[in-house]
Order: sequence, then C-alpha cells, then structure tokens
Amino acid sequence: MNIFRLSIGYFKRFSTCNMSGKSALVILAEGAEEMEFVISVDVLRRAEIKVDVAGLDGIAPVKCSRDVVITPDISLDDASSQSYDVVVLPGGKASQTLADSEKVGNIIREQEKSGRLVAAICAAPIALKSHGVGTGKNLTSYPSVKEQMVSGDKYKYSEERVVVDGNLLTSRGPGTAFEFALAIVDKLVGKDAVDNLKKAMLVNC
Repeated sequence: MNIFRLSIGYFKRFSTCNMSGKSALVILAEGAEEMEFVISVDVLRRAEIKVDVAGLDGIAPVKCSRDVVITPDISLDDASSQSYDVVVLPGGKASQTLADSEKVGNIIREQEKSGRLVAAICAAPIALKSHGVGTGKNLTSYPSVKEQMVSGDKYKYSEERVVVDGNLLTSRGPGTAFEFALAIVDKLVGKDAVDNLKKAMLVNC
C-alpha cells in the first residue's frame, strides 16, 4: 500500500505570520477525513489565522482515512493550556474517537462556555452531542449520522451545506469543506477576507 506522507509544515511555508490576530485549533485523530482537515487548515492559514494542529494522542504522525499521514504541530495536552478563537473538528472515521475523548469534551465545553467558536464538519458533530455542546442550536452533519443527531431532540437539524448558529458552525462533508473553512474565516476575519480568498483560489461557492 502506498501511503502519502504530508508534514503540516508544508502549509507553514505559505503562511508564517498571524496578521489577522486570530487563532485556530484543529484537532487531529486517526481516521480523520483528510480533505476536511487539509482544506480547513490551508484556507485558515491563507486568511493569516494562526493554526495549531493538535494530535489527540501526541505529536506522532497520524494516518487519515485515505492513508494520508500528517504530523501534528503540538499535542492536544499542550494545546489545552492555550485559548483559541475557534476549535475545529474534522470528521471521518475519527469522529467517534473525538466523541469518546474526555480531553476533546473539556476543550469544546470550555470553548462554548467562553463564547468562542466551535466548528465541526461531516460526522464530527456527534462529538458535540456526546459532550453536550450546542444544545438547542441549529446544526447539520453528514447524512449517515443525521438520525443520531436528531435523536433526543437536542438540536434543530438542517440539511443546509453550512449552518451557523451563534458560535456554533457545522457542515456536511468533504464536498462542503471549502464552504466550511470560508465560513470560519467569515466569522473570525470578515467578508472581505472571504472574497479575497475565493478570488485567489478560484473558488465559486
């Protein structure tokens, strides 16, 4: 089996400053959907948002859902002592791991309590439900976990591609990853930054 290895340091060559003054934590666990992860990190760094990629189990390389291997910047334990403007949860097979992790739960509950943005894509919203985050708000998810999300009437479910409700932002899957990342940029930096990114990347969404 051929495994494509990608150091996250690749992205840093293109965005080494933090001109926006904003910061993001992207949590990486084995089985993460690499499109959702890579597009989110790339777009946020293009928006000059400081991004820390935190490995759930430390800084060892992490194999994603299609065998792309990514090296985190920092461990989640170390990241937990810092504050970020947004915490991002990529989906894929890692979603259940995020839902089962008390470390993840502590971070996103504190993020919500502090009024800062929590963003989850694909199946990762199951971690929101598992950890009691965003209760009563509008959200979306990957179709296969819809029934899990609507069970118990804790959320108002939508099938929109991106749903923003206050400081909760959710999206549906790999095909909505650009919209997801740009919605985060819009919340943190503003529409002008989004328009500039869309023009530079030739993104039409």
